[in-house]
Amino acid sequence: MANDAPYVFAVGIMGNLVSFCCFLAPVPTFYRVCKKKTTEGFQSLPYVAALFTSMLWIFYAYIKTGEILLITINAFGCFIETVYLVIYITYCPRKARFFTFKMIFLFNVGVIFLVVLLTHVLAKERTARIELLGWICVVLSTSVFAAPLSIIKVVIRTKSVEFMPITLSLLLTVSAIMWLAYGILLRDIYVTLPNFVGITFGTIQIVLYFIYRKHTPGKDQKLPEQKDNATNEENGNTAVSSENHAANSGGFVDIEIGEKKEVKKVEEAQKKQEQTENKTREGSSQLQHN
Repeated sequence: MANDAPYVFAVGIMGNLVSFCCFLAPVPTFYRVCKKKTTEGFQSLPYVAALFTSMLWIFYAYIKTGEILLITINAFGCFIETVYLVIYITYCPRKARFFTFKMIFLFNVGVIFLVVLLTHVLAKERTARIELLGWICVVLSTSVFAAPLSIIKVVIRTKSVEFMPITLSLLLTVSAIMWLAYGILLRDIYVTLPNFVGITFGTIQIVLYFIYRKHTPGKDQKLPEQKDNATNEENGNTAVSSENHAANSGGFVDIEIGEKKEVKKVEEAQKKQEQTENKTREGSSQLQHN
């Protein structure tokens, strides 16, 4: 248990502190949402997934017993992700609100209930229950850490780190290191494995940042999503980019991408409206002159 060795407890406390900072990373985003009273087109799925994984780890810590440090940080995660989702639901469009409620009931109610049911039905003994639940946590948490693959692909393709904040990448990597050490000291493979994956992807992001940080992409260089949106706009269709990421980390990066694209769309729409008004005024002036 964490309390049996002071150094194990100290590592767990450091992991809590770094993860606390990671959970607070989207605060500026949601401050902007409250100020502008609009979600600016970004997705809620990363926050639904973050709430889901926090709930799952709390259940694992409860079944294992004695894992107070896992409970504390994930309890805070549940609280802050709930706050984010309440703000999102308050200011998002009706369609996005319906989708968010659907995802919450699917994952945070339906899947959690299914996991609880399976662990009690399939595993009668406590040891078997811990093992089954532990592997479920490993699979889902590994998918969380694998989510940054999308932004890594974007960085390599565009040779630009514009959409990959180095501060968040460093925080997530340090957090994974702390929890990897904590898992090793506890000899808990279920805590160790997903964080090993997290360190791997975090290191890749940091290396890519230092490779491409001085590279300036061409003016006509666009992300694949932006190219698709431009094509759809020419056809008179509205392009909606859905980023399905079950991640506390990759989700935040993609949120910023979605916000920047949405701001660009708003600016373009305003320019078009101004041009139309100018043409109307010019036409009216010519008629009056004639």
